Amino acid sequence: MISLLVVIYVVFISLGLPDSLFGVAWPVVHTEFSIDESFASIYSIITGVCTGGVSFVSGKLIRKFGTAKVTFFSTILTALGLLGISFSGNIVVMMIFSVILGYGAGAIDTGLNNFVSLHYKAQHMNWLHCFWGVGVTLSPIIMSKFLSGESGSWRSGYRVVTLIQLIIAAFVLFFIPKWQKIEKSVKSSSEEIKNASNAKFTDILKIKGVISGILSLGLYCSMEFLLGTWGASYIVNVFSFSPDMAAKWVSLYYGGIMLGRVVSGFVSMALSDKWLIRIGICVSFVGILFLYLPFANISLFGLLLIGFGFGPIFPSVLHSVPERFGSTFSADITGYHMGGAYAIGFSVQLIYGFIATATTFKITAFILTALSICLFAANEFTINKTKKIK
Repeated sequence: MISLLVVIYVVFISLGLPDSLFGVAWPVVHTEFSIDESFASIYSIITGVCTGGVSFVSGKLIRKFGTAKVTFFSTILTALGLLGISFSGNIVVMMIFSVILGYGAGAIDTGLNNFVSLHYKAQHMNWLHCFWGVGVTLSPIIMSKFLSGESGSWRSGYRVVTLIQLIIAAFVLFFIPKWQKIEKSVKSSSEEIKNASNAKFTDILKIKGVISGILSLGLYCSMEFLLGTWGASYIVNVFSFSPDMAAKWVSLYYGGIMLGRVVSGFVSMALSDKWLIRIGICVSFVGILFLYLPFANISLFGLLLIGFGFGPIFPSVLHSVPERFGSTFSADITGYHMGGAYAIGFSVQLIYGFIATATTFKITAFILTALSICLFAANEFTINKTKKIK
């Protein structure tokens, strides 16, 4: 199981790599394509809809083909999407390939999160998402090199990440036989599979705490997506930094998420998922308060603190799914959490994008404050609804 865990860790790097590319490249891309800056919200929501849409059916795909095959083909899809984006001559072509990218990312995310939540302890879920943090931290660094170079461009950044994706896909392909062997040894009973396969969408939503759990994860994703998509634009507009410097600050934000997951992996040995989520929300709230300060370097340090607080929230929510709702429907509920969360998250950042570009990016701290308070309330409601479920 240890060797398989290493494979899963590496795959999560590939999952994180594309997530931060678009946001840091957009200040240059929208100028090159002569498109209004606010269009980033529409573009991002297309990827989100595809990612979320696949998440809703991932449970059935995983039961039919297995996590190993779904992961391999999905990694290939993300590489194809990234490569196509790098050769796009206009925003329409770019959006078409973002659909392919979204489909690939959604299937990987649900499959691996469900597998780890079922078969590994909480620290491994946090460290798994730490490797996602490695991916999203590397991408802005890679892109900043090309944005600041005279001969480079955002397209070159996308192509480098595509190459990394293909290398990781080859790594997964090599381990598929061993992965399938382990999957068969821990396979659910035929009765559980039958029950899960026959369950309707509405039946699962009726389980206590599922809807509020989806809402809480959606509120978290709203904040993460908002800063991921608009962080660089926020820094450029509010503090007048260059795009390559803004990319480096966004990298600090993602670095904070990665660091938060490393630390929470160790802390999870002593604290439960629900306490990791609570602490994460409180720490990120303190980081949000830094954004109210008028001093650029001090204010933007809040991005590191926000990222550090965000660290344990997403993995802890997903790891708690089998404990909160049982293992029979865990793949489906994990998919519903992620699909619903993406829908909420991208909708919020879509609305934010139009408002911020039409008014001022200085509203960012106020929006994040409101979302953080709502997240805390929704999470506490979910804990209360599920604490008696065994």
